[in-house]
Amino acid sequence: MVFLQNVILMHDDVTMIEITNVHRDFLVGDQMVHALYDVNLTIESGEYVSIMGPSGSGKSTLLNLLGLLDRPTSGTYCLNGQDVTSLSDIEQAQVRNREIGFVFQMFHLVPRFTAAENVELPLILAGIPLEERKSKVANALEGFGLTDRSHHKPEQLSGGQRQRVAIARATVTEPNVLLADEPTGNLDRKSGMDVIRILEQLSERGITLIVVTHDLEIGQRARRQLRMIDGRIHSDLSHNDLSSSNPVNKDHGAS
Repeated sequence: MVFLQNVILMHDDVTMIEITNVHRDFLVGDQMVHALYDVNLTIESGEYVSIMGPSGSGKSTLLNLLGLLDRPTSGTYCLNGQDVTSLSDIEQAQVRNREIGFVFQMFHLVPRFTAAENVELPLILAGIPLEERKSKVANALEGFGLTDRSHHKPEQLSGGQRQRVAIARATVTEPNVLLADEPTGNLDRKSGMDVIRILEQLSERGITLIVVTHDLEIGQRARRQLRMIDGRIHSDLSHNDLSSSNPVNKDHGAS
């Protein structure tokens, strides 16, 4: 399955994400929970990174911070060269809408909207004029093989089609970063692998792709693999690291 013929996402080779000495604490009852503890991470533009780890390891908390859906208790976060740590909620929302796309396990499509209307929504929020919106939506739907589903509502689509609509919506504004939180968790195996291949095609076109997954096979497809334990980055390995330490897995998971 090949889509994306109309999707072009090429970005400059720069440091896209840099978080320094980040902590995230939550008060649960009378107990302080350290969800993230002294996390340091740099991700370059165009990297394909997976974040793995057991439940409660901090991977979703980290993704929420990267997506400006949450704030660190302490530490700093620079996104595409801008320190976003102390921005107001409105300023962070503006940066988020400009820089970041999200793909979720449960799709989060608006049930009463058609596929085209769901894809159009971030363009409306960005203030894009009507005619330009129509063109961008049509190109996105064609690029993801959804032209014939443009007037279908989510309930009329398969799980794989719904996730493709969600990816089209996430990328129609041409963000620099795409965050995917368990993007295959609600799909059968075939549909899930189709979605992963689409995300990988986007990575090849220059988007910075970060995938949180509990699926080891999917996580190992990334060019760089982070493993979190107890709120810390326990390991940070590239494919070169993995290949040199375990030659048997050199070609594991190739597209």
